[in-house]
Order: sequence, then C-alpha cells, then structure tokens
Amino acid sequence: MSSMSEGLAARNGIPGGTPTWTRTTLVFAALLALLAVSLLVSLCAGRFGVPVTRALALIWQGLTDPSAPMQAMDERIVLLVRVPRVVLAALAGGGLAVCGAALQGVFRNPLVSPDILGISQGAALGGALAIMLGIWGFPLIAMVFVAGMVALVLVGFLARVSGRTETVTVILSGLVVSSVFAAVVSLLQFVADPETSLPAIVYWLMGSFSSATWERVLIASPGLILGAALLWSLRFRLNVLALDEAEAKSLGVRTERERWLIFALVAVIVGSQVAVSGIIGWIGIVIPHAARLLVGHDHRVMLPASILLGAAFTTIIDTLARTATAAEIPLGVITALVGAPIFAVLLRRHYRERSDR
Repeated sequence: MSSMSEGLAARNGIPGGTPTWTRTTLVFAALLALLAVSLLVSLCAGRFGVPVTRALALIWQGLTDPSAPMQAMDERIVLLVRVPRVVLAALAGGGLAVCGAALQGVFRNPLVSPDILGISQGAALGGALAIMLGIWGFPLIAMVFVAGMVALVLVGFLARVSGRTETVTVILSGLVVSSVFAAVVSLLQFVADPETSLPAIVYWLMGSFSSATWERVLIASPGLILGAALLWSLRFRLNVLALDEAEAKSLGVRTERERWLIFALVAVIVGSQVAVSGIIGWIGIVIPHAARLLVGHDHRVMLPASILLGAAFTTIIDTLARTATAAEIPLGVITALVGAPIFAVLLRRHYRERSDR
C-alpha cells in the first residue's frame, strides 16, 4: 500500500516519498530566521521604542524571575503589552495559515480559505451579539467560540444528503451559512446603538490584537496549538485526501470521516482566533500558496512551513498596523491591502502554469 500511495501521490503532484531535505532545511532555516526577526522587531518597535538588548534582557528577567515587581515603564510595556500581543499574533497567524493549507488539500482547490465553512461569520455573529448586549471578557469569548461551532454543525446538517456528504455540498452549505450569519450581523449593526455598541462591533469585526493580554493568550493558545498539532499529525491523511476520491478510498481511507475530523479541528482553531482578535482575512488563503511555492505540495513539510510563514506574516502586519499611523489601523484592512495583490499574482501564475501543461 505504501508504494501504491507514493505512486498516486506523485502522479497528483504530491510527493509521497522522502522530501528533498537539503533544500527544505534551508527553507525552514530561513523561515525560522524571518519569524525570529519579525518577533524581535515587533517587541522593539512602537511609539515607545525599546532597544533590542533591553527588550531581550527584560524578557529574560520575566522568565527567570516572574514574581519581581515591574517598576520601569519599558518593562511594563514589553512584558505586559507587547509580549502577549506578539505571542497572540504569531499563534493566530500560524493557526489560520495551517487551516488554509489543510482545507486546500481536502477540497483539492487552491482558492479555498477557512472562511468557506462559515465558522468566521458564525463567530462574528456571536461576538457582535455579545458586544450589543454589553457582554465582555471571557463570556464574550465563549459566545464567539460557541457560535463558530454552531455554524459548523449547521454546515454539516445542510451538507448531508442521503446519509453522506460531498465536498461540493460542503462548500455550498458553507456559503449559505456564511451568507445567513453575515446578514444577521448586518442586522445587528443596523439596530445597534451608534454611540456605543456600533463602533465597537465594527472595529472588532475588522480584526485587531490591541486588546491582547496574557489572559487572552491563555484562553486562545490551547485551541490554536492543539488544533495545529493535531492537523500536523494528520499530514499523511491530508496527502491521501488530496488525491481523487476513488483513489483515496482505494487506499483504505474513510474520506468522509477524515474530512469532518479536519473540519472540526479547523473550527477549533478559527473559533479560538476570532474569539480573541476578530475576523482576519486573507492569511488562510495567501500564506499556504506561498508555502507551497517554497516547499512543494507535501503536507508533511507544507503544514509547518505555513505555520512559520503565517506567524511571521501576521506579526509583521500587526507591527505595521500599530506603527504606521498615530491611530492603530484595523488588521483586516492591511491584510486585505497586502493579501489581495499577492493572491492576484499567485492566481495568474497558477492558471498560467495549468495552461502551459
């Protein structure tokens, strides 16, 4: 079965054997360096600049003596404001990127993003409703997460026809659920108080890490880290699911069960991300394309590459959002401005390569 799987994978452009580790190792070294630099720049940059050596010393002090009182202004800024924000941005970006990479493999479609399952719009509805009702803190995060899970359940219910689901019905059901939830969110914005809740809802829907705290990091990190780790543990299954349906089944994979397991993990990751930072678009569709260009289609290396690249990209974008102007720019605005042109280039390149075959 192993040789058969490798042959089918190679035929579909998905390596099934040992990756070319020399080039792959260099790519991962470069991605790790990029992530380290982006994290360090994000810690030091801002209206209150902090030298690199001072920032590293403060982090070391916080790790070795966490109970020490914080007296200096730069110490409070780095340890209480920037470090949790940088950690949350990196976790969220990596999570969204790995979700996009997994879904593009499952649907065998490079245009798929995590939004296709309706989870983001479901979570957005939960957050908008909580803000409108004056609910904040952990109850708001809980409502957002639960609403995202409800959206996935509705997609599963609508997509199941005659006791089974197909990828096409899942996509169409996700579009239906997203449209309905988006309409309800718009209705909530229409009836919200324009002086209080409406600005908060609009800003939250645009995405931001401005409210990042260590509490939010602790709330979001289990879903983001565990979900990404479990997706990576399914890397071989993803390679098989990226084949044709009949070929995947011939290899003994229960495609429908595996697909919904991946959908559930994606829901956990996206729900955790939206709960603490609002909707952030384009990362889940652009970053997997870039990772695929760097390391190929094999999910064994493409998933971790997507995580590293997504974490670095989101950290850089967040740094731009809070330093480019005096007022912080919503994150979704910058990801759209940067992601859309990149996606257009990748899209043209993808179809040009297909036409040349």
